[in-house]
Amino acid sequence: MTDRVVGFGIVGCGMIAGHHARAIAASRGGKLLAVYSRDRARAEAFAREHGAQAAHSLEELLAHPGLEVLTVATPSGAHLEPVLAAAAAGKHVLVEKPLEVTLERIDRMIAACAVARVHLAAVFQARFGRGARKVKEVVASGRLGRLTVCDATVKWYRSQAYYDEGGWRGTWKWDGGGALMNQSIHAIDLLQWLAGMPQTVGAFAATLGHTGIEVEDTAAAALRFPGGELGTIVGTTAAWPGYTRRIELNGDAGSVALEDDRIVRQCFGAPSELRSGSGSPQMMNARGHELQVQDLVEAISEGRAPAIQGREARNAVAIIQAIYKSSRDGHAVEVDGVRDTSVCARAALTKPAAFKFIRR
Repeated sequence: MTDRVVGFGIVGCGMIAGHHARAIAASRGGKLLAVYSRDRARAEAFAREHGAQAAHSLEELLAHPGLEVLTVATPSGAHLEPVLAAAAAGKHVLVEKPLEVTLERIDRMIAACAVARVHLAAVFQARFGRGARKVKEVVASGRLGRLTVCDATVKWYRSQAYYDEGGWRGTWKWDGGGALMNQSIHAIDLLQWLAGMPQTVGAFAATLGHTGIEVEDTAAAALRFPGGELGTIVGTTAAWPGYTRRIELNGDAGSVALEDDRIVRQCFGAPSELRSGSGSPQMMNARGHELQVQDLVEAISEGRAPAIQGREARNAVAIIQAIYKSSRDGHAVEVDGVRDTSVCARAALTKPAAFKFIRR
């Protein structure tokens, strides 16, 4: 790694932006230069707290001297516009999960960054955990034999106030879904990273523990993988008091289970430093974001691709969209698998729309 400094800007100054600011500060070679929010007072307070400047517009932020990376920390359904603007300005982009709320919008983002030849990195920090990486090695080594059953379970709890206070939370337009798209997406990404993309899903989804939201707080899906393996995804934000995220992979020669980032079945690795957000989003820390920001800083400095690119991050949204479609249609549906850049490049590339978002 070189000694060059990679300048970051953040758009959106809500809770998750704080994780990014701390991750950038903890990185070797990254520096937060400026931030922008539609709420000017919030942006100025955030900038003071983190030793950065407050920009008065997205355009001003992207024009800040030395800025190479735009971190997008706006609500999920407002990721597209700043990504298109950043790509047009020749800036790399780091986007919070989910990449966006529809595959069409994701494909436009991937295409725009491919055309501009900038990195589109997506935040799935759970992949950087020691336990997750060890499980990845175990699967690749063949020690599990042929995979037979692959499960992801996220039984978390979010209060009614969590949805009531967020404004954008619990809406299809801005949140893109509920317990799956917002909370379970990390487990879904881990499942497909470790076991591969499922081919077919059949699912049910319901709102059982909250009121006044458009989306599900509970969902269950059955999966079939291309090689014949079966699996399940269960996600909820209505399981008091909230339990650890669990990934379990079973094969004809062995099994492994990962709870948060701790291997609890088979002794394949040591506990990780990552903490749990099962009962409250405030329980999460920035360690995973630090590892991901460091990877992006090194990727830019070394001239390589970041560990988790846009095409990878598309997979989890594709699985969730298939689950939603199956639950609506009442039958199993095919999963829209990841597309390569050449396919995504055929997505319509239009001039970035006026930038709008709600507080995150």
